Amino acid sequence: MPSKAIDPRTPVLVGCGQITDTQSAPSSARSPSAFVAEAARLALADARPSAGAQALASRLESVSVMRYFSDSSPRFVQPHGRSSNPPKTVARLLGAAAAREFVYTEVGGNMPQYLVNENAERIARGELDAALIAGGELLRSAQLAQRQGLTLDWRDDPGGEPMSKGDTRLGWSEEEARHNLRAAIWMYPLLENAVRGDRGATPEEHLRSMARLFARFAAVARDNPLATRREGYDAQTLARIDAKNRYIAWPYPRLMNSNAFVDQSSALIMTSSALADELGIPQDRRVYLHGCADAADIWTVTERAELHRSPAIRGCSKLALSMAGIGLADVAAFDIYSCFPSAVEVACRETGLAEDDPRGLTVTGGLPYFGGPGNNYVTHSIAQMMDTVRARPGSYGMVTANGSYLTKHSAGIYSTLPNQGRWEREDPDRLQAEIDAGPSVRVETAPQGPAVIETYTITYTGETPSGGFVFGRLPDGARFVATVPAEPGLLARMVSQDQLGRPGTVSATAKGNVFTPA
Repeated sequence: MPSKAIDPRTPVLVGCGQITDTQSAPSSARSPSAFVAEAARLALADARPSAGAQALASRLESVSVMRYFSDSSPRFVQPHGRSSNPPKTVARLLGAAAAREFVYTEVGGNMPQYLVNENAERIARGELDAALIAGGELLRSAQLAQRQGLTLDWRDDPGGEPMSKGDTRLGWSEEEARHNLRAAIWMYPLLENAVRGDRGATPEEHLRSMARLFARFAAVARDNPLATRREGYDAQTLARIDAKNRYIAWPYPRLMNSNAFVDQSSALIMTSSALADELGIPQDRRVYLHGCADAADIWTVTERAELHRSPAIRGCSKLALSMAGIGLADVAAFDIYSCFPSAVEVACRETGLAEDDPRGLTVTGGLPYFGGPGNNYVTHSIAQMMDTVRARPGSYGMVTANGSYLTKHSAGIYSTLPNQGRWEREDPDRLQAEIDAGPSVRVETAPQGPAVIETYTITYTGETPSGGFVFGRLPDGARFVATVPAEPGLLARMVSQDQLGRPGTVSATAKGNVFTPA
């Protein structure tokens, strides 16, 4: 039935699908793209079009797939082959013959929400009528196959080159890379200690605080049948360091890290209101994007004025809420991007949310406990939020997304309430210009002499400290990146004794800068 009083160009999310598989044996028949197509079929069926799911599939014009982690980082490369054009493989498997745009995104956990925002704008402008946004990971299967000595064949060549969307810049600077500081498992601990320093907490106090925060996420995962870790870890368990919960990079133990080795896929279907009417999609399946925003913080972490803050998250949340015409108090449910505790702590501060807000901070259980399927987690966030607001008609849900090292941000406000009037958003360049005009810090690439630690992390091999990174400040205020000497006694002291603000000496060497605490 036609949606009365709704602009026919209004963008609407009509279907979602999610799969979590913790049991199946690795298979050549289920490649990553085939797995994504499985979730897409669920999304097509979830829309319940009276014309049939295949009628909806046949109207898809744009198919977007989040870049697989095996194509994103050397750490996750797998030997089983790949599709040369994942979105086109997915389209072929779905029988989406009308698809004319095949998007394989750049790296970034922000990309699912970013594409929802972009496709909504294109639908509102009349440039697009139906789009699929999807992704998935089979890292559990790939790892299991390698351990079992299995050879899988995930190759496919559907022809053509996919279109790329997203920021093509690397997530790190040359100076950070020179010190081998290119991994999220090392960068976020540096941000975490900056958060701790701002709060004036001891390491022990802050460990307990992080554990309380993530225990609330684990409790949601316990009750979510799609979560990969449903143990419902309490704060005491999360704060206990042992063989099952060893440090990966201090201060984060294993159970506070995103869980990437999962088999999870998800998909979203977006259409115009007019097409939803034409295909007979029931009103109770429709979820509307009421507010959205995209922005990036100062790109290089070491150049940011305050490591514990995010002007981009603050700007995105304010802009999305303003566009929706609501306040934070009007939001009934949240899914705050949760790869590591610092991502949540900073987002809560910038949005004005208490970390123990009774509404909760996640509808999935978060990346460590629900699962962290690469660049695609937020597709699950949005799918889960669609089901959440469908179950509470008229309520609002907020999703935040984060890519790289608290760098690229997107936000969306969802509700079953139809949008009023014409759908339009503020040009994202306006917010970005404000952020880019903000303060930054000069980075000294050849520091020498006295300095102090601004933040730090100690990395581990197994259960043993094996190295460390420091962001420090020179007397003139310039920041530098450095490693610390790999001396067991020193590394042990840097874990057992607080090092924030500790003086020392930094030296520039041919292999990089080295900071030695006094």
